[in-house]
Amino acid sequence: MKTMLKGLLAAAMVVGFAAAASAEGLISIIVNDPANPYWLTEGNVAKAEAEKLGYTANVAAHKGDTNTESNLIDTAITNKSVAIILDPANADGSVGAVKKAIAANIPVFLVNAEINQEGLAKGQLVSNNAQGAALGAQQWVQAVGEKGKFVELLGAPSDNNAATRSNGYETVISQYPDLEKAASQVANWDRTQGHDKMQSMLQANPDVIAVISGNDEMALGAVAALKEAGKLSGIKVGGFDGSPDAVAAIKSGELQYTVLQPVAIFSAKAVQQADSFIKTGATGASSEKQLFDCLLITKDNVDKYTAPFVLSE
Repeated sequence: MKTMLKGLLAAAMVVGFAAAASAEGLISIIVNDPANPYWLTEGNVAKAEAEKLGYTANVAAHKGDTNTESNLIDTAITNKSVAIILDPANADGSVGAVKKAIAANIPVFLVNAEINQEGLAKGQLVSNNAQGAALGAQQWVQAVGEKGKFVELLGAPSDNNAATRSNGYETVISQYPDLEKAASQVANWDRTQGHDKMQSMLQANPDVIAVISGNDEMALGAVAALKEAGKLSGIKVGGFDGSPDAVAAIKSGELQYTVLQPVAIFSAKAVQQADSFIKTGATGASSEKQLFDCLLITKDNVDKYTAPFVLSE
């Protein structure tokens, strides 16, 4: 599996979106924002797997905008795509775009995030965010201790993953009554926003001892803000995603842990299921919604991180 994933990641580094022809047809891949290494990997892996199976594949990005997403779906329809791999922009707002593709008889496979309607997409392949959040929160408590004030950085409210992770953190942390959440801010999965929101929360709460974050980019933004304030040594920070920059921060001691999402696995799996559906009319999966368990990366196992978003056994 490690060799396959390394090959997938090395095989596709160009992001584009244009019509083309191949023996098996065009698979259109639509991700959020490839400026984030997580979404970059998602698109690269899906593209490489599609090409490996004999398809032409192109990657485009909606950057969280449902209008852009809708236009990209229109382009995929015009280009006579045989399947669409989509990381939806909005749990509710992306339903219409998926319906358009279905009406054009193009099967849609969702990755990373869900929509709030079942029975449309042929598959919804996502990380087990509740399991991952519990895993991360347990490690966070171990690093932080059982007493003190902390702050939380939240992902985009339009993404169900943000609430699932925050609720998972709360389920664990609430078991420790002397851990007090002093503040929380939405930073929309973004490093710059994480930095800025951390600055404002730190100014209002100079006695916090820890930060828990919905993803690595926001966590790394918080790390930068804490370094600027000269307070990183006394404040523990935890992330979620398993990005290369987060791994580097764990190695340097700036980040306590990250929860790795197996994006390289479920992105390839979505394309494999699309291929199966195109050829046989069945995905081969037992259900539409499919959860993939997350893994914990700490200083104790960080050397087993072999490729972006891949942790060896």
